[in-house]
Formats: sequence, structure tokens, C-alpha cells
Amino acid sequence: MNITIMQFFEWNLPSDGGHWNFLKEHSKSLSDVGINTIWLPPAYKGAGGSNDTGYGVYDLYDLGEFDQKGSKRTKYGTKDEYINAIAEAHKNNIQILADIVLNQKGGADKTEWVKVAKVNPDDRNNKISDEYDIKAWTKFNFSGRNNKYSDFKWNWKHFNGVDWDENKKESAIYQFTGLGKSWDEGVDDENGNYDYLMLTDIDVSSPVVYDELLKWALWYIEIADFDGFRLDAVKHIDFEFFKRFINDIRKIAKKELFTVGEYWSTDLDVLKQYIENTDHTFNIFDIPLHYNFVSAANEKENYDLRELMSNTLISCYPENSVTFVDNHDTQPGQSLESWVDNSFKLQAYTFILTRQEGIPCIFFGDYYGMPTKDIAPLKDQLDKLLKARKESAYGDQHDYFDDAHIVGWTRENGLAALISNANDGGSKKMFVGEKLSGKVFVDVTGNISGEIEIDADGNGDFTVNENSYSVWCIK
Repeated sequence: MNITIMQFFEWNLPSDGGHWNFLKEHSKSLSDVGINTIWLPPAYKGAGGSNDTGYGVYDLYDLGEFDQKGSKRTKYGTKDEYINAIAEAHKNNIQILADIVLNQKGGADKTEWVKVAKVNPDDRNNKISDEYDIKAWTKFNFSGRNNKYSDFKWNWKHFNGVDWDENKKESAIYQFTGLGKSWDEGVDDENGNYDYLMLTDIDVSSPVVYDELLKWALWYIEIADFDGFRLDAVKHIDFEFFKRFINDIRKIAKKELFTVGEYWSTDLDVLKQYIENTDHTFNIFDIPLHYNFVSAANEKENYDLRELMSNTLISCYPENSVTFVDNHDTQPGQSLESWVDNSFKLQAYTFILTRQEGIPCIFFGDYYGMPTKDIAPLKDQLDKLLKARKESAYGDQHDYFDDAHIVGWTRENGLAALISNANDGGSKKMFVGEKLSGKVFVDVTGNISGEIEIDADGNGDFTVNENSYSVWCIK
């Protein structure tokens, strides 16, 4: 069975608490078209309460149960609705990936005086002040939860940096210096050391912090019964931490726990090094492939489709690659905006959904649309591609990357795909296997009418329209 992931949120979902129920209502229809894994947004209380998308983590133990940060529920609903939605997904043979945000916390309850040094934002290894004291938001008491599930209270000793001094009302990057603290090693070397990203930076080198996060993760799995993780911002966290963390959880929980990490870099060597440093413990997203899609969309007929796989993770570590076209960070208006527009969107989805390499992840905002950005849903078109993946995208693959503007590939179970970025359509003679000789193929996308019969040698002349895509399966 092909694994097919859906990222089940976009950044601008309404803050009405209805999202977990939306998943519950749609699990069966998603399963029917071939979605068998769903990545859910962070489910715990953020600093923004019921308006927080989930990445401004306040209390990891509050899944929408306690009156904290102005509401009981999260943006997406209550704890009970979350657990019920996961149970319904499981009934429909869908596995759930929980979004794990362990780089930072936000919305602290109190300040503490902390010894720090300012660092250069462009080179965080370069201190630009002597050590002095600031008033930092680092004390997390979670009084609304009243010690239920955990009595652990976070304080400055569990962090290694902030970006705000409440005393002077001043913004900078402050590295904690007490207790011999420094930035974590094993992180991306952008800005010298990219441990610090935002808010209050968690010190994952602390044994106390490690034990608490492991305890929390095991509690979370037991409570919510999810099946794997999406790891946020792994480039900002020592690679040794997640390698150990995921292995420990798998061992103790006795679950396989499919895991994918977000390491945002276009440098293939950096991504390869991360996979090797973490001993292939989990997958990561193929960021370079996303940017190839962006280039194809932006450059239109000037882009050479033969280069789609160049410098991508799927070209070297396909077994550790999760492919995607867009996500909540690349959508219009977001921090890493790099939107693949409709001139190449469905060609890109044809690529990730019908090929052998990588595990594809489709984006909620593409599937259901994004009304706040006037982006229409592509559900009808994507359902046809998903069905082709579910039923036909198996078997040996044969590539026909022999033209700058029309490329194709086949799978010997009975699928042939073509994508085009030129103003002229065309055809390719492609091999689907001698065992399919005499079989009749049709374009399941509906873009091209008519039938193609496979000849005695296992070949067919498959066609595609201009600036389009076609996916041919056995009639």
C-alpha cells in the first residue's frame, strides 16, 4: 500500500474550534480516495489561546482542557473532540501524525532575572555585550492546570535564550550565560549558530529538560493514541536530541511511530548530512524539490522539466524523503512564502503522487482551498490523482525525461503519466510492460478523451495537452 499523507490544516483556518470535528466528519471520504496518514496541527495550548495556530507553545499538557490563555479550547477544538477525531480516523484506517514543537515556548506566566549576553543576530557565536541581568519571561506555572498530568514548572534554567528584556523593554537576541550555558551544538550553521529561532528557546542539552519532554511524549501517545510525529524546526535543535528522543520513544512505547522532520534548507548537502547524522532515524521533507516546483511555476516554458529531480532529496535518499508541493509556511502571506501557482500546481502533484520516490504529502489549502486568500479548492482534480495513486501507482518505474517541456514516466502495474509546461502538447511512446499488451488505457484526469491500446511489446503512445498533465490507467 502506498503511504499518502495529508497536511490537515493551513495557517488561516478560522479560530472557531471546529477543526477536530471537521476531521471527524471527513475521515471516511479522505480514506476512500486514498489518504491513509494525516498530519494534524499542534494540538496543545499556545500563547495566543484560541487564536494560536499552535507554534507559540504555552502548555504541552493542555490539549484544550484547561482555562488558560483566555479559553479552554484551542483554535481547533477541545481535548475530547481531538481524541474523538483521532479515533474516527483510526476507524477509517487513517494514521495520525502529531505536530511536535519542542524548540520554543511562549506566553510565560512570570519574569525572572537572568544573566545574559547580547549576541549578533547575524553571528550568534559573537557576543556583543558583557554579561548583565535582564528580566526575561521564563517562568511557566500553568496554574490553570493545577498540576494535573504533571507538576513540572519551567524556569530560566530550562532555556538558553530569549528575544525580549522586560526591564528595558528592549528586543535583541539574548544568550543565557548562567550555569555555563551556551547555544546547543549540532544545529544549522546559518547565522553562525541557528539554535535560537524565536520566543523562549528550550535548552535540549539539559538532562532535566530531556527527561520531562520524554515523559510528556509518552503521556501524549497514551492519551491521544496517535501514530507518529511531524517534528517542527529540527534545524534549530541539536540533531543528537531528536535521534535519541525518537529512538527512546519507539523503544518505550513499543510503536513504530513514522516520523518526518522539517529541516528548512535548499542545500542538499546539508539535508544529506542531517539524515546521516541522525542515522536515518526518521524522514525529512524534500525542500529542494519544492523550490524546483516553484521555479517551474515561475519560469513557465523557460524551465527545463528534465531538471525537476536535480539536487533533490529524492534523487539521493528517496527512502527518507517526504515530498510536498506547498504547506502552511509557503502559502501566501507566510514566513517562507514560495507558492506554486496553478500554472504548475497539478503537474507538481502528478509528479509526487504517481512516482516511486518519496512519500507524498498533499496540502489542506490546495485540497479544500483557502478562502482568505481567494484560492479555490483543487479537490476534484486531486481526488483523481489520489485514486490513481491508490489503485495503480505500483511496480517498476520507467522514466522518459528526454524533452525540456514534456516528461513522462510509467509504472508497470498499469500507469503512465506525462506533464507539460509548453504551449504545445505532445506524445511519448512509453513502456508499461509486456504483460499489459492489449490492455486499454484512459486518462483518468479527464484532460484527454479517447483510449490507448498497448502494443505487443508493452508500449503505448501517450499524450498530454499544452501546459497540462495526464495520468493514464487501465480502463
